[in-house]
Amino acid sequence: MSGPVAVLVGPPGAGKTTVGRVLADRLGVALHDTDAAVEALAGRSVSDIFVQDGEEAFRAMERQEVLRALREEQGVLALGGGAPVQDEVGEALRASGRPVVFLDVTIGDAASRVGFDVSRPLLLVNPRAAWTRLMNARRPVYEGLATVHVQTGGRTPDEVADEVLALLGLAP
Repeated sequence: MSGPVAVLVGPPGAGKTTVGRVLADRLGVALHDTDAAVEALAGRSVSDIFVQDGEEAFRAMERQEVLRALREEQGVLALGGGAPVQDEVGEALRASGRPVVFLDVTIGDAASRVGFDVSRPLLLVNPRAAWTRLMNARRPVYEGLATVHVQTGGRTPDEVADEVLALLGLAP
């Protein structure tokens, strides 16, 4: 079966990119971060795309990249926090048969990791309240798509990667 060896989903600050790098290194595969791919294709940051073109334009670019990556990428795939909420992306994740890892985190741990700065466009106004609203809306989607659910708070990326690999039966 072709496609990613694992797909990481979760809120901002859960560690998708950081843990994804560790997983990719351990498995000897590439990490493909869909937010970074959209930025590279657009030649602008996600924040700039939101400000200049709006969220709808970003979501269309994100959706296209995630669908492409699910078909073509072979390594670890880290999705932007809002990608799985899009119906077409959720359907593609379910249809792919690829393991989906929900990296979960509390607001306190997320805040200390990402600082809720301007690079997080959906968290610009009252970041803690916005993050909580996003998680209340997104948690059921993440949980519904997840093959495994791993808490990342208070843990190192290596500890999280160890658990993910063990749960997916990929531990050496």
